[in-house]
Amino acid sequence: MRIFDPHVHMTSRTTDDYEAMAAAGVRALVEPAFWLGQPRTSVASFVDYFDSLLGWEPHRASQFGIQHHCTIALNPKEANDPRLTGVLDLLPRYLLKDGVVAVGEIGYDSITPEEDEAFRRQLQYADAYDLPVLVHTPHRDKTAGTRRTLDVIRESGLDPAFVLVDHLNEVTVPLVADSGCWMGFSIYPGTKMSEDRMVRILREHGTTRMLVNSAADWGRSDPLSTRRTADAMRAAGFDAEAVDTVFWRNPLEFYGQSGRLTSQAAPVAPAARDFAGNSIRRGEALPS
Repeated sequence: MRIFDPHVHMTSRTTDDYEAMAAAGVRALVEPAFWLGQPRTSVASFVDYFDSLLGWEPHRASQFGIQHHCTIALNPKEANDPRLTGVLDLLPRYLLKDGVVAVGEIGYDSITPEEDEAFRRQLQYADAYDLPVLVHTPHRDKTAGTRRTLDVIRESGLDPAFVLVDHLNEVTVPLVADSGCWMGFSIYPGTKMSEDRMVRILREHGTTRMLVNSAADWGRSDPLSTRRTADAMRAAGFDAEAVDTVFWRNPLEFYGQSGRLTSQAAPVAPAARDFAGNSIRRGEALPS
């Protein structure tokens, strides 16, 4: 089984997670820029963060044969902090880079005027740089927030085929299915979707334009939830082709619109042992 996790925050995970993911069949992933939990206080902190998404994390992933890609954006939650609005001016520097396959995560958290401005401006960047868009739907007032999200996307004039609306559930998926956008689902305990619920949605709505991710981060989450959901699909009677469509071909097709995907069926060769003088292999005996 081959798996492409289209939304996982590996900055928050250990190197052991990369190893376990590779053993479970994960061969490629996309790491979206997001909120780290601890509030950031300056634009400069985003420079280091974005650089790590394009440097250190691809290095870690490569040690286990995993292709690492990222999306770049000012996330909705931090768009409310006036100290960080300058990040929007920083984005063009990163949206040109090869490892960046979309603008994201953007969208709404609390649906404030500040979030609205950041959302619209970053949709304009996506259009200018011909990149897909990863959109975060709010955890609160999800139905209203999803409707508002779709309205703004329509007003932007972006082709909905370039837009992935994420963190959907049983209530919001029909709204997005009718919009022409791609549909994303996070298998995340407690607050989002479970494996069984995801299987029921796939039975009802099919596999077209469907992406399933772990959204694993610093919360109680599991980067192996993609594999568990794939196994649940097989146990429910989906054939191998349907599973491959959801967990490999659909992510490839969506993010492939960037023209920057490097992932193929074969795992990536490990990069150099060290990155900027640092190695993940501490304690390992080195050749004499």
